[in-house]
Amino acid sequence: MSRSGAVTFKGNPMTLVGEPVQVGSPAPDFTLHYFDAGGLHAVRPAELRGKPTLISVVPSLDTGVCQMQTKKFNEKLAGFGDKINALTVSLDLPFAQNRFCAAESIKSLRTLTDYQDRSFGRNWGMLIDELKLLARGTFVLDKDGKVVYTETVKEVTQEPDYDKALAALQAQL
Repeated sequence: MSRSGAVTFKGNPMTLVGEPVQVGSPAPDFTLHYFDAGGLHAVRPAELRGKPTLISVVPSLDTGVCQMQTKKFNEKLAGFGDKINALTVSLDLPFAQNRFCAAESIKSLRTLTDYQDRSFGRNWGMLIDELKLLARGTFVLDKDGKVVYTETVKEVTQEPDYDKALAALQAQL
């Protein structure tokens, strides 16, 4: 399924692939990846269970708004420590994600990439068909992997509502 005009990019209507994630539903499936000294590793929703999770979705860490979103969540999540899972998901290659995180001292979020099969983008209704990038948004899951908050930012070049996402995450602790 596609949702024509679900978001805009610089005012131009864009189509999102897949169904929107609904509050109360289990986290849709995905396989995301990250790279560390041990190689390329996969992360799936089951691995997030046991702690509340914030998922920040950005088109690319090479853009100013995406960098701002990641830095703001990194700063605001620092006080949560290991009580939560905090992720930033993009289609950037894992090596570019690592460079950005090192340069900007991103330590409160793990960056994961959907570049291999776009399973996150498709299953979470966040893949922009025309651009083959992820839309901007935020999701919060409870410790059992149930969706308790969702935001897909209507204009992709604008920031999400940080306060609402953080309040939803705080309510899970």
